[in-house]
Amino acid sequence: MSNFDLIIRQGSVVTADGVQVADLGIAAGRITALAATVAGSAQTEIDATGLHVFPGLIDSHVHFNEPGRTEWEGIRTGSRALAAGGGTLFFDMPLNAHPPTLDAASFDLKHRAAGESALTDFALWGGLVPENLDQLEALSERGVIGFKAFMSNSGIADFARADTATLRAGMRRAAGLGRLVAVHAESEALTQQLAQARIAAGQWTIRDYLDSRPVAAELEAIRVAIDLAGETGCALHIVHVSSGAGVALVTAARAAGADVTCETCPHYLVLTETDVEALGAVAKCAPPLRDSVEREKLWQRLLAGEIATVGSDHSPAPPDLKTDPNFFKVWGGISGVQHTLPLLLTEGHVHRQAALSLLAQLTSFQVAERFGLPATKGRLAPGADADLALVDLRQTFTVQTAELFYRHRQTPYAGRVLTGTVVQTILRGTTLFTNGRIVSSPMGRLVKPRR
Repeated sequence: MSNFDLIIRQGSVVTADGVQVADLGIAAGRITALAATVAGSAQTEIDATGLHVFPGLIDSHVHFNEPGRTEWEGIRTGSRALAAGGGTLFFDMPLNAHPPTLDAASFDLKHRAAGESALTDFALWGGLVPENLDQLEALSERGVIGFKAFMSNSGIADFARADTATLRAGMRRAAGLGRLVAVHAESEALTQQLAQARIAAGQWTIRDYLDSRPVAAELEAIRVAIDLAGETGCALHIVHVSSGAGVALVTAARAAGADVTCETCPHYLVLTETDVEALGAVAKCAPPLRDSVEREKLWQRLLAGEIATVGSDHSPAPPDLKTDPNFFKVWGGISGVQHTLPLLLTEGHVHRQAALSLLAQLTSFQVAERFGLPATKGRLAPGADADLALVDLRQTFTVQTAELFYRHRQTPYAGRVLTGTVVQTILRGTTLFTNGRIVSSPMGRLVKPRR
C-alpha cells in the first residue's frame, strides 16, 4: 500500500529560509513529509530534478468582475490564468463586480459564482464606502479577508470614494472586528484639480494623464491613511504603491509602532511611463507607471524588505473600453495575473539577483501572514496544503497573446522574454495546470482569515 498520494522528488524547494533540494510527500491534499529523501512509495511520483518548487502564488489583488461584469473577465478565465502562472489562491476585490461586495447578499452572490467557477481557492474582499458602514459586521461574519476603500474616485459609479469621515468610521469598526482595511491611496483633491485643468484645456494625451496623477498625490493620501489608522487602531494595507517614497512613509510608520504594510505590483517593478507612451491603453493604470528612477527606488525598498506583498492588480476590460482619443476616458487597468511570478523572477535576477526566498515571501508566505490566513496556506511544510508550483528557471519564454488564458487576450507584457517557465501548478495535491494546459475542473474553496 502506498504511503503517499504523491511524492515530488529532488526539487529545489523554496522556503522562507532559503532553497533546499528535497522530497515532498503529499497525502489527502496536505504535505505530510519534507526531507532530503522521503522514504516510501506513492500512487504518483514526479521527478522534479532541476526544477524549483515554489509555494503556490497567492494573489491578494485581482478584479475578476463577477457577477455583473463577467464579460470583462470572469472567475473562470481569471482563475485559469492565475493557475497558469503558478497561482493557487486569489483575493477578489469588491468592485468592478455589479453589485459590488458591500453587504451579506452581494457577498453570497460572489461566493456562489466563485464556488461554481473558480479553478483555484479564493478569498473575497468587502467594500468600504459611505453607504455601507452598517454592513461591515455582516461582511466580517461572512468571512471577508478585509475591507477595501478608495481615497480617490474609483471609476465605477456603484463604488463611491471613502472621504475622511467615512474612512475614520470604517477603520474604527474594522479594528473592532479584527479586520484589515486596504486603501487605494491617491488624493482626490489633487488628482481632480490637475485632471480637470488639463481636460478643460483640451489636453487629453497620455502625457497629460500621467502628469495629472503625480507621486505627490500618492504620498498625500498615504499620510492621511496612516494617521487615521493610528487614531483608530486599525490594521492598514496600502495597495499598489508605485513609489519608493510611498514605501518609505509606510516604513517610518511601522518603526513608530503603526500596524501598516504595503503592496506593490509587477507593473511598477517592470514597466515605466515610457512604456505607457509606447503601448498606450494596455499599460494605463492608477496610480500610473513612473519613470525609471522611481522604479529603481521601488526595487531598492523591495530588496530591503520594506514591502510586504506583491499582487497583480489584474484589472481587465473589454477592448472597446480601451479605445478613446481622450486618454482620461480610457479604462485604466493592467492584465497581468498570469505572469506575476515569471516577471519577478526575471527582474529580480536583473536587480542584484534578489533571493528566491524573498520573492516567495512576497507572493505567498507574507501574504498569508499579513492577511491572517489559516496555517495551512502560504508555506511549504508538513501540515500545510499541498499548494505549489514547479518552475523551470533554466527556461525562457516569450509572452504570446495566443497563450493567454484571459477572456480578452491583451497585456502590456506581450513580446517580453521572461525567465522561469511554470511547468506545473498543484492545488491541495491535485494538478491544475501542466505543460501549457489546464487539466482540472473547478475545485476552488473559500478561504477565510483566522482573525
